[in-house]
Amino acid sequence: MAGFEEKPQNIISDFKKLDFDYVPEKLVHRDGPMNKIFSVLKSAVESNTNQRMVITGLVGTGKSSLSKRFCLDFQDWVKEKGQRMEFAIVNCRSRNTPSSVMLRILERFQPGFPDRGFSTAEMLEILRKHLVKDGIHLVIVLDEINVLIKKSGSDLLYSLSRFDEERVTGSKHSLSVILISQQPVNEFLDAATLSTLKRTNQIKLDKYSTDELKDIVSQRVELAFFPGTVDDELMHFIADISSEFGDARFAIELLENAGRIANEEGLEEVQPDHVRAAKAMTYSVVTESKLISLGEQKQYALLGIARIMKNKSFVTTGEAEKAYALVSEEYENQPRAHTQFWEYLQILGDQGLIGLGQSGKGMVGKTSLISLPDIPSKILEEKLLEVLGKAP
Repeated sequence: MAGFEEKPQNIISDFKKLDFDYVPEKLVHRDGPMNKIFSVLKSAVESNTNQRMVITGLVGTGKSSLSKRFCLDFQDWVKEKGQRMEFAIVNCRSRNTPSSVMLRILERFQPGFPDRGFSTAEMLEILRKHLVKDGIHLVIVLDEINVLIKKSGSDLLYSLSRFDEERVTGSKHSLSVILISQQPVNEFLDAATLSTLKRTNQIKLDKYSTDELKDIVSQRVELAFFPGTVDDELMHFIADISSEFGDARFAIELLENAGRIANEEGLEEVQPDHVRAAKAMTYSVVTESKLISLGEQKQYALLGIARIMKNKSFVTTGEAEKAYALVSEEYENQPRAHTQFWEYLQILGDQGLIGLGQSGKGMVGKTSLISLPDIPSKILEEKLLEVLGKAP
């Protein structure tokens, strides 16, 4: 028998409700985007047409939860109309080739579909037969679509957008696609594929405000915690800390870890110090998520800064730009012009990844100085190398 000490759970009543994959029946502060997706996909089902939607936003703005909640609710709405709608959600970070994406979609209709032996075109035709047979409108959600495009190009996306061109006149099946990305789609889609997307069918989710995060935390407390274990002031404290990122995932993880710490101490209420301890545990995970969302050029800029900051408290923007140019060359990319680099620094500063300030006494002239306020340069370099796919 293992010598584990299992303490009674007095704080958290349902850990599943704190999982990142859990989607509440009601999403807080996402009614507007939900209604916009509904207005577009409603017409697609009613007229048996193909529609494409794009949802963009930083980590923790609710992109994945929004798409999944929409699909679940929309499926019920379509069923009430006497029709059939199915959906398939594919994470393109784990399935980053056309064949693996199609395999995930076909498994929705044909479990155990062989993972080799069929071309993408053949798999698309097999999918068509399933939809025709049962008169289905299929909604495909491609999460982190930029990863698929970067690795394998946009041919599959183009084929899906043209899927209805092969449809038999009068048939009731159809297919729509929801694309999810942290980056604007015009940064990675080719012109032909971009032309298949309507500008009005694009939704950008902004970071959550402090008040919105407070409502999200309150909802999760009600769903997952025993009554009286988290007071209103503490929920506001968690929201205030999380507002630095506007990230609901960070807020929920902070809440969960604070609850775990309080329970380990044998208490029946979460205290502010538990939240502070949870922030120390959670911060590095959030930093990594933020690094992934930057895009390559800003990642190059930050990697250059990390490398020259190892023995310095601060560096000048001129030093940082030279370091950025070296990293760009290392990754066989052309460094951007000075004006663009300055914009990268502003974005990195806005996200709290670097500090930007003016030079003080002892320095000639006025120049901006860069610091790393929250993460050691060595750790930052290691994380960036992992994100860029180059082990340290």
